[in-house]
Amino acid sequence: MSKTTVAVGCLLALGLVGCVTSSFTNLTPSELPRNPTGQYLIECAWESNQQTVRPETIKPYVIVGFDAYEMRRVPKLTNRWETYIPVPAGQNAVRYHFKVDYEYSKFGKKPGKASVISPEYKLMVVEKQ
Repeated sequence: MSKTTVAVGCLLALGLVGCVTSSFTNLTPSELPRNPTGQYLIECAWESNQQTVRPETIKPYVIVGFDAYEMRRVPKLTNRWETYIPVPAGQNAVRYHFKVDYEYSKFGKKPGKASVISPEYKLMVVEKQ
């Protein structure tokens, strides 16, 4: 087999496999006015080009420190999620990231399991003026 044939075969294999990508869009403003309840709405959109994702198994979370807050799907939208997180009265900022757990179809009986994590974001809580 010639080197050219092997090279063409490798390129074709790479083209068939493709790349699986996912992306997070943080829909939460970076600054919110302090409110008396201490609860703040965090929203995101998550998209993946992985065709084998089982949509009914998608479970997104907001992670703050060691605490995880399960998100719920925004009605009538397939890729938008939201939840409330607590920010104590004396705290002016909170760092968080998103995590999505999901299952995907694969050969065999059992589905595969995977997780993706977003970059870290910062929410500033400011006093109302």
